[in-house]
Amino acid sequence: MHVFVTGASGRIAGAVLPELLAAGHTVTGLARSDQAATTVRACGADVLRGDLTDLDALTTATREADGVIHLAFQNQEMREGDLAGAATTDLRAIEAMAAALEGSGNPFVGTAATLGLILAGFTGRLTEDDVLPGGPRIDAENRVIALAGHGVRSSVVRLPPTVHSPGQYGFASALIAIARATGVAGYLGDGANRWPSASTQDVGRVYRLALESAPAGSRLHAVAEEGIALRDLAAMIGRRLGVPDAPVAPENVERHFGFLSGFIGLDNPTSSRVTRDLLGWTPTGPGLGADLDSEPS
Repeated sequence: MHVFVTGASGRIAGAVLPELLAAGHTVTGLARSDQAATTVRACGADVLRGDLTDLDALTTATREADGVIHLAFQNQEMREGDLAGAATTDLRAIEAMAAALEGSGNPFVGTAATLGLILAGFTGRLTEDDVLPGGPRIDAENRVIALAGHGVRSSVVRLPPTVHSPGQYGFASALIAIARATGVAGYLGDGANRWPSASTQDVGRVYRLALESAPAGSRLHAVAEEGIALRDLAAMIGRRLGVPDAPVAPENVERHFGFLSGFIGLDNPTSSRVTRDLLGWTPTGPGLGADLDSEPS
């Protein structure tokens, strides 16, 4: 299968591309800079220069492919506080690719975030069957799933906030940087709220399996550890850096955590039982704590 991958130079793609190529697929990866293009070529994939705003290029590449994995997201916009703008750019890109896919029978694997549903008001243990009518990133997720009714074998992989490998830990990397800068590994309240996690290699395998075999309309959870309490994560970070872990006063949360202030108190326990059964997927990578402990401070 020839696969078009957006976000092809990113951290998740660093696991997805080798999975695809090792399984015998060919890949064209979207790259928005010379450096990104070099990274994609080094993996053994062809390069399409552009970004999520290049709708004509996205449409053409989608028509030329046998399947699409959509990984790209305007993460810098999100970190600068414009989650809504990043989500709008993402949805426009999906609409362009959707128009090229309808009636093809080809697979389209989109990307969502488990925390996105919590931001939109979901509470409790998140499962693959839980859906919401709308919200940032949820609109895009629902659009991808709706393609199942238009001749596309569509699926969405929901990612946990701490997709990790040695030296790269998702949102936990930002928490490490904050703890290093402030001298405190912080959390909110009693720190009992939980974030799920998975190793990057396990996540890469979910995307390949979704491309190859996920039924149309599948929501999938690339989650190995269902929920790590934020106070426990802070303790891991504190041990690594040699700084105390402690709660941050509510009036100091925004100043202390920056762009993470809207996420730090969210409780996001997440099951992946349906994904494991549907895809025959068993996580085999190390846990978040093991990866954190494997790197020097």
